[in-house]
Amino acid sequence: MALNLGDVIAEGGDIFGDGVNIAARLEALAEPGTIFLSGTVHYHVADKVDFEFEDLGRKQLKNISRPVRIYRMGGGATPEGDDFAAAEPAMVVGAGRSAFDDRRAIAVLPFANFSGDPEQEFFADGITEDIISMLAGWRAFPVIARASTFTYKGKTVDIKTVGRELGVRYVLEGSVRKSGRRIRVTAQLIRADTGHHLMAERYDRDLTDLFELQDEISQTIAGAIEPELLKFERDRIAEKPQHNDDAYELYQRAMWHHYRYTRQDNSDSQVFFRRALAIDAQYPQATAALAIAVLNTAFLGWAEDAQAKYVEAYDLAGRAVALDGRYPIARYALGAASMWTSRPDRAMAEFNEAIRLDPSYAAAHAALGQVYLYSGRPEEALAQGEKAVRLSPSDTRLFTWLPAVAGAHYQLRHYEEAVEIGRRAWVLSRNWPAGLRYVVAGLGQLGRIDEAQPALVELRRLDTSLAFVEGILSRLYCYREGVDHFLDGLRKAGFE
Repeated sequence: MALNLGDVIAEGGDIFGDGVNIAARLEALAEPGTIFLSGTVHYHVADKVDFEFEDLGRKQLKNISRPVRIYRMGGGATPEGDDFAAAEPAMVVGAGRSAFDDRRAIAVLPFANFSGDPEQEFFADGITEDIISMLAGWRAFPVIARASTFTYKGKTVDIKTVGRELGVRYVLEGSVRKSGRRIRVTAQLIRADTGHHLMAERYDRDLTDLFELQDEISQTIAGAIEPELLKFERDRIAEKPQHNDDAYELYQRAMWHHYRYTRQDNSDSQVFFRRALAIDAQYPQATAALAIAVLNTAFLGWAEDAQAKYVEAYDLAGRAVALDGRYPIARYALGAASMWTSRPDRAMAEFNEAIRLDPSYAAAHAALGQVYLYSGRPEEALAQGEKAVRLSPSDTRLFTWLPAVAGAHYQLRHYEEAVEIGRRAWVLSRNWPAGLRYVVAGLGQLGRIDEAQPALVELRRLDTSLAFVEGILSRLYCYREGVDHFLDGLRKAGFE
């Protein structure tokens, strides 16, 4: 069966028009026993019915001028709780090129057990299954289901062959090796069509509680994969000349500019995001990313009317959640917009929901740490910020997360640590002032005024005045003492 929503033409007992034609094309694609929905229907029902939906991407349908986003409707909603942690999430799809957009799909092969210990077979399989579930929860890329990838278990495989057979661009493979009370897990992320390694990591741990160890390693691997995939995709698209308007390629070009963190690149990214949305208005990834880009223009002082940008960002983030409430980055965008519009409870709820949907989502952990910091809970802020860094220590967004850690140390009066971590953030990006503020304020509190002067010169280049910084802090902090303590350090360093 197929469901679509749209205008129709009634004539002589028959009905015509794209509304009917799209439903007919979807019905022809749907496998026996399944129901396909158009993106239009999904937008209206996703958060109102207890069903799971698999996003199968956009398809060009016969005699339909524009690509149509397709969803497969599953059974009843998946119950929550640990007993159901092994259930396959909505974005996990079966093998075969016809089922989804294969330009960015990923397959996780069964991790090999090199221990000579049969008991470690369960551990290796558990890590594989957990990574599949976490990547599926991420919802940015289609993920091949366990039933398809486990057909390769115990076999020597050629990655290029796997890529062709499963219709994927990326393959993750790994191994488990036990020696005494130590265990080593390796993971390699590979581009299937070329065999090129995008990431190779090794994790050495002491054997303690196997379930806790399995969770930790699975989250760490999943957290490391996300930024590598995102970076490779946007670089791959940006390097190619643009020949046509494709929503996905426009989105990736936008992301390339977005991660350069300059005023001009931010403006360019918004142009590409809006072009992508002009092609596919129901594109949650582009909608959420545009919300974050608009938010950046407001709090970095790149907008003439910052308040209007805050409102626009909040509205865009809400739309992203309405388009796909199970998309973690949409929840993150709404959390960030809520944080910057003085809605701390909503921000905390959205960041927690993003983490529930994707426990390896490092950016959400860092952002939750920021909300804790601004709510006067620096110990919890420190724990969340440090967890974000552990989950994705090489992430290109690290300079936006480290200030949460620096801020927690600063509010705890650990000024040396605040200065050190603030410097790390500043070295990673000279266009993001948050870390530099803690360098200046921390040195001011330590009485090292001369040492603070070079950093203060740089801070004045980005933050026009102390009043500008106070306006930002007052928007974020829920308690005045935190703002005054921060401003006190900046004043002692000579920032007026």
